[in-house]
Amino acid sequence: MSIRSVFAVISVLWVMLLGGCASVPMDSMSSDSESKQFIVPADKSSIYVYRNETFGGAIPMTVALNGRVAGQTGPKTYFHWVVDPGRHEISSITENTSTLVIDTQPGESYYIWQEVKMGLWMARSLLQQVDTPTGQAGVLECKKAHSNL
Repeated sequence: MSIRSVFAVISVLWVMLLGGCASVPMDSMSSDSESKQFIVPADKSSIYVYRNETFGGAIPMTVALNGRVAGQTGPKTYFHWVVDPGRHEISSITENTSTLVIDTQPGESYYIWQEVKMGLWMARSLLQQVDTPTGQAGVLECKKAHSNL
């Protein structure tokens, strides 16, 4: 095989790889930067849902907060919501529906990792609450997806 043929094959594979990543609506860079300051108003709570994996990157995953669809995550994306303190239900809707209920406190941030799992027909997900250092590190690896909420 010639060098030119190898280059052509690599180029085609690279284009296929890039085309295989899910594209979701994104927030502005300023909104992303502001959310990554991790500042919470004293009378509110902050919820981050992040997906810092590239595994399953071709699959957008629907996320809902309190029964309302917020939008979809793609690889290396996150949502950030400032909410009233209290009980909140986060759902990740894929081949399965993973649901996590948290009771938030004023002035506190909560970090939810949306883990991608192998499914029978398509990707599955698992929501897991993580500690603050783990959550902040995960969010910093991602870009902010646009939320409909």
